[in-house]
Amino acid sequence: MDVLIVEDDDAMAGALTAAVESAGLHSQRLARGADALLSHRNFQVILLDLGLPDMDGLEVLRKLRQVTDVPILILTARDDERSVVLGLRSGADDYLVKPVKLVELLARIEAVTRRAGRAGGVPQEDTIVLDDLAIDLNRRTASRAGLPLPLTATEFDLLALLARHAGSVVTREQILDALWGDAFLASSRSLDVHLTGLRAKLQKPGFIINVRGVGYRVEAAGA
Repeated sequence: MDVLIVEDDDAMAGALTAAVESAGLHSQRLARGADALLSHRNFQVILLDLGLPDMDGLEVLRKLRQVTDVPILILTARDDERSVVLGLRSGADDYLVKPVKLVELLARIEAVTRRAGRAGGVPQEDTIVLDDLAIDLNRRTASRAGLPLPLTATEFDLLALLARHAGSVVTREQILDALWGDAFLASSRSLDVHLTGLRAKLQKPGFIINVRGVGYRVEAAGA
């Protein structure tokens, strides 16, 4: 697997490269966002810093999400709530704050690539229909009343997971494990941000119910 490291700090880039290659992965380091936009097609995972010299990393992320579904992990020193929310809502698969333990980084890379691999497989069902909501598992698209919903990859995975278990409670741990690969490594804050974004795009109050202290349940006539 080839990993693209978009990082302008030489010391950090060296540490990331050593960690990635110690796990048997191939890597290439770029320091500029514009270069990443030109070279992204050659990689299966992207590690993206936000503080790049030529353009903001969030802009790079948004442009990448217009053309690719490859897993993207933000790796940055920005730990404020606004940056985390913007990063995840703009399509990042995960958000890690520097300094990060290299063992955890490798586990996150494994988790997002495993999830991407599952998404590329053949689903057991083609389409799930709940009320006026249709979820096409093969095409990875969702629509409400015939109108497409602009979901990020993670929002779609979250919706599909809850829809498959419509009428039943899916615990937070089950969601974190299914979407991020490890309920203990995954960030609950990431889940909260993606869930908030999903609810806002669905505009279906009462559709995703919070079962306090346990998890979430989809309520729909088609469940």
